[in-house]
Formats: sequence, C-alpha cells, structure tokens
Amino acid sequence: MNAYDKCYLDKARTVLGRMLDFAVYELHYELEKFWELFLTSGVAGRFEIGDFTVLVGKSGTELAYEVLEKAGLSVNRITPRYAADRSAEYWTGWALAYFQWESSLPFSEITKYVPITQIREMYTPYHEMDIRQFCDEMRKLYKAAKPDTNLKLLRKSAGLSQQGLAELSGVPTRTIQQYEQRQKNINKANAEHLLLLSRALNCDMAALLETNE
Repeated sequence: MNAYDKCYLDKARTVLGRMLDFAVYELHYELEKFWELFLTSGVAGRFEIGDFTVLVGKSGTELAYEVLEKAGLSVNRITPRYAADRSAEYWTGWALAYFQWESSLPFSEITKYVPITQIREMYTPYHEMDIRQFCDEMRKLYKAAKPDTNLKLLRKSAGLSQQGLAELSGVPTRTIQQYEQRQKNINKANAEHLLLLSRALNCDMAALLETNE
C-alpha cells in the first residue's frame, strides 16, 4: 500500500526537493537542521499522508516558510531564485518523497535509520539511475540499520516475552516468532492477527507493518 494517491506524487517530489534546496542555499540552513524542523513542525506528518493543502496548495519555497513558522521561527522573506541545475539537496527531497510514498513509512522513521545527510551522499551515482534502484538501496540500508522488526521492537518496549504477547493477544507464540524472524511477512498477515497484536501492544495496526519488499 502506498502512502497516498499517486496523482499527488509528482507534485510531492518537486515540492520537497525545492523546499530543501531553498532552505539550504537561500535560507542558509544546514540540511540536517532544517530536516529536523520539518519533522518536528508537524508539516512532515501532513505531507506524508498526502494532505492536498501541502502537496498542491504550496510551492517548495512556501512550504519552507511554513515549516519555520510552525517551528516558531521568524524569517525575512526573500525573492527565491531558481537555479538551472538541480542540487544534491533538491535530488534528496525529490528521491526521498518517492521512497516515502512507495514504502508508506513516516519520514521520521526513514531518516532515523538512514539519515538525511546519508541520503544526500547517495546523489552520486543514484541521480543518474532509475528511481527504483535508489529505493532498492534504501531498503537495504534501512534493514541493515534496523534488523529487528517493528513487532519485536514494540513487544520489547512493552516489556513482554513472545509467550506473554501470545497470552495477551491470543495470537499463537509460533506465529509471533515467525513474524519477528521474517519467516512470515507481517504485511500479509490476516487482519485479525494485526488487530489482536495492535490491541495488546496499544499501537496502530500500521505500526506493525514493515517497509515494502
């Protein structure tokens, strides 16, 4: 399942790319600093679910100013310049928007394990490749940085053993083991198992899902 309707995707990629380019080269923010503002301002959460007022109603420049305003920062507005060449920061936003749409993972989850500066470093050679090759590499990096499944992380955070979760949820211990060891794909689990596990762990069902294979 993708994060939102594909009709918004091209606009989303352009807006996120332009936002990062503008923030770095015209507002003079460090990439990681502005990205953190984007995540904590609440704008990222709206963006990643396809809120049309973010994706369609604003340019990347306007979105950068909204991030600063939501973060409680004041800035003098300037007339944006539009460089002929696309920067590595522009590509970072453009490519990352696609991966977020494809994987349905929150931006905060993605860049917790694959930092935004590391993604920028992928500009060469991935800006010359098909976007699907970038996504393949992102999945590899994400899984290498986060070997445990969401189910295991949530279970451990709740202080439960596999047997304890089984008793609390009603899902068999062996099934929980198979999901955690990726012997079974939890993304293809039946809805009843997801519902029972999410109730036992006090989380949304979506939090149990893994990045798309």
